[in-house]
Amino acid sequence: MIEALLLTAARVCTYQGQRLLTNASGFFFEREERLFLVTSRHVVKNDPSGHFPDRIEIELHTDAQNMARSTGFSIPLYRDRQSFWRQGIDRAGAIDVAVVELDRDALPKTAVYHAFTPEHLLGKQDQVEVGSSLLVVGFPLGFHDTLHHMPVVRQAAVASSFGLRFQGEGYFLTDARTHRGTSGAPVVMRVNDREQVRGDLPWLLLGVHSARLDVGTRDLKIDEALGLNCAWYADILMTLTER
Repeated sequence: MIEALLLTAARVCTYQGQRLLTNASGFFFEREERLFLVTSRHVVKNDPSGHFPDRIEIELHTDAQNMARSTGFSIPLYRDRQSFWRQGIDRAGAIDVAVVELDRDALPKTAVYHAFTPEHLLGKQDQVEVGSSLLVVGFPLGFHDTLHHMPVVRQAAVASSFGLRFQGEGYFLTDARTHRGTSGAPVVMRVNDREQVRGDLPWLLLGVHSARLDVGTRDLKIDEALGLNCAWYADILMTLTER
């Protein structure tokens, strides 16, 4: 059996016309029967690097009995010259999370996936302590199981006080080894209390992995990289998926 968590993630490829630009990660989020793809905002547009794709493509499983079968599903990023995705801002500025609503009728009838829902977001009764064990589910450097089209999972830990906006920004820190291509991956924590299990996904969706964090004063020859990462709080999804 394939764990449901692995089927929440999707490999994202960005394109400009037919030209492949980058690889990234994303995941499915469902709210009120509407389905969204979540990824990092810089995946769909990044002004500093001149990254301006006009569409993205995700890989979907099409046969629950044979996970080696898949198909590409193209998603336009603009409609009538207007961006088709949603992004958020708060008092500190832009939030590095973007959502694109998917047309369910356009998906393959046999598409196999799992989606997080608002029930998987942190509730008032849920507590996350510093040092808590996390998983980051994604496609580092585009690496994945190319036969079964599955993501890989990296272990992580909460590295800053959860609930506080690190340095005033809308994210917390994780301690994990990550790479390019992991942008947009879900950051999750296992739910151990059976009474709190949400459906067939016993996981809390805590954040959206954005990027590695570095120190500008680090000596590249002497000092190792921090190994810390930014994960934007997942509750922004409740704003980005409003009707």
